[in-house]
Amino acid sequence: MTTASVLEICIDSVASAIESQKGGADRVELCDNLFEGGTTPSEGTIRITRERIDIGLQVIIRPRGGDFVYSEDEFLIMESDIRRAKELGANGVVFGILEPDGGIDMRRNGRLREIAYPMNATFHRAFDVSRGAFESLDRIVELGFDRILTSGQAVSVWEGIHVLRSLVDAAGDRIIVMPGGDLREDTVGRCREETGAREFHMHLEHEVASASAVRRDIPMGGTLRPPELTIHVTDPGRVGRARRAVDTEPSR
Repeated sequence: MTTASVLEICIDSVASAIESQKGGADRVELCDNLFEGGTTPSEGTIRITRERIDIGLQVIIRPRGGDFVYSEDEFLIMESDIRRAKELGANGVVFGILEPDGGIDMRRNGRLREIAYPMNATFHRAFDVSRGAFESLDRIVELGFDRILTSGQAVSVWEGIHVLRSLVDAAGDRIIVMPGGDLREDTVGRCREETGAREFHMHLEHEVASASAVRRDIPMGGTLRPPELTIHVTDPGRVGRARRAVDTEPSR
């Protein structure tokens, strides 16, 4: 019996949530600050996103960019944000805490998993900088997570493809291994065939011109900065092509 593939789209706005649903995504991962890999979105963004879409809504719980070793105050923020995401109707949360030596922080991840229940929980790409992929997989299974988002402990899924294949095999039915990192609509089918994975995490956007009639080039950020007069929104056409790719069974 063939198991249907699941397509998760990484987003940072209500508009992208709507476009992801329009394109055929199964769920979205809602973030803020994608430039730093994603941080916890605002309460308002979670609330309005939940009102606008019917598909699954995952919320990243990450108090800042940078590493995944958190202070006690940052941990308390994560506890509070998970409770609020649950109250606002999220289906799941996405988080991960490491020890300074790269090990999985069993106590604090376990506490957050308890608070999140009955929402589902994804251990995010903190996994990719953890100490030992297979040791970490076993610890995350023990904690009761539903899935791991990973590039195979590499810069992209393509550099980690052999590790991803081994992780999918090692995980078996214990936990879902979801590849993510440099996946596109024209490559996700290949990733499915080479890894045996059935859930995929993608960021599929295009540029949309700003509605502002004011065209002064006065930057609102630092030297390395995004353009002020375009915004990035999920492209439903790209999502649709990814949907077809993961739904088409391999010929072999």
